[in-house]
Amino acid sequence: MKKQFTKIAAGVAVASLVAAACGSDEASDVIDDVEEVADDVAGDVEEAADDVADEAEEVADDVADEVDDATADDPGEEAAGDCAETESVSLQLQWFTQAQFAGYYAAIDQGFYADQCLEVEIKEGAVEIVPQAELANGNADFAIAWVPKALQTREAGADIVNIAQVFERSGTLQVSFADAEITSPADFEGKTIGNWGFGNEYEIFAALSEAGLDPADDVTLVGQQFDMIALLEGEIDAAEAMTYNEYAQVLEAVNPDTGELYQPEDLNVVSYEDEGVGMLQDAIWADATKLAEDEAYRDQAVRFVAASLQGWAFCRDNVEQCAKIVTDAGSTLGASHQQWMMNEVNKLIWPASGANVGLIDQAAWDRTIEISQSTPNLDGATVLTEDPGDGAFTNDIVTEAVALLGDVDLQGSGYAPIDVTLNEGGE
Repeated sequence: MKKQFTKIAAGVAVASLVAAACGSDEASDVIDDVEEVADDVAGDVEEAADDVADEAEEVADDVADEVDDATADDPGEEAAGDCAETESVSLQLQWFTQAQFAGYYAAIDQGFYADQCLEVEIKEGAVEIVPQAELANGNADFAIAWVPKALQTREAGADIVNIAQVFERSGTLQVSFADAEITSPADFEGKTIGNWGFGNEYEIFAALSEAGLDPADDVTLVGQQFDMIALLEGEIDAAEAMTYNEYAQVLEAVNPDTGELYQPEDLNVVSYEDEGVGMLQDAIWADATKLAEDEAYRDQAVRFVAASLQGWAFCRDNVEQCAKIVTDAGSTLGASHQQWMMNEVNKLIWPASGANVGLIDQAAWDRTIEISQSTPNLDGATVLTEDPGDGAFTNDIVTEAVALLGDVDLQGSGYAPIDVTLNEGGE
């Protein structure tokens, strides 16, 4: 348009020069004609400019509407854009960095915590670290712990509450070689049975009780390291194992009789979940007092759970990527072992038995409490001496968290595991 105005002005100037030079009526007529054309062109240009401005305003309105729609579909995007500040919180794990906790690492890697205006520090666990105690002592804002262990600490005075039950199923097994012919807890009789202790043994005691066996007289219970060496070396008949970790350690070992890796058919497994004595395991725990009295902390808890569940949904659909995320975060486990773990952990979470993952199922909770109260160990002690009461868990936080996530699939009804090939040593 600038060029058009320049040409019009030049035309008028030329016409003026002609008139000045000739001083004729004809020149005056030329000037009048040029000025008339200039007025018409200027009017056309102004009208075109108005049309362009109107169209630009329409486009801007359409874009704004699309942004609003996208934000409504994904509240996380709104949260990310509306962060006045990022809040720092910490999560205490119950073991070392591995795919057992992949959903939390994925929530960092994929920006889900950032979308909820959170910066999360993940603290590794170890044998000597009790995550629920770290939470109760104020050393962490949230913690991952098995339900019976956490409730035992709660009964001892820790004011903590389960705000999201991530693992719906128990992953504990008793693994033996096929020639030992141990296919059920009843077959434990007369056998040497390994267990880890530290509160990991109560499913074993519950299974023995269900089978009518006396753990003090009918079996030999021995302490076991957190590996499968005692089984592989023939020191015990059956070893405690998790589906996602120690069981794979056997399948990654070479069978000296064949020179090849052990195969599932070389082993028998007793699943405590299948035996009906599985206890609830990995859950997210929070400070109950702060949750009730500190609105800011409660809001953080909702956003933390939302992003964590989104991380687990991501790992359900991206097994290999999540295995790599955990490896990059510092896990020392091999690539195939890490993928196996991620795949098996997904089986403990998906599909959700209720409307969405994270909700505490009352029947599973009641079973865990009943076993915790009625199953003594060799010293005659039970996990719990009394019912923990209604305040030990809440579904309110996870329900609000799910509402933040819009259309993120947290039910996983179409979930199917992948096939993972283990390599020697888990490499």
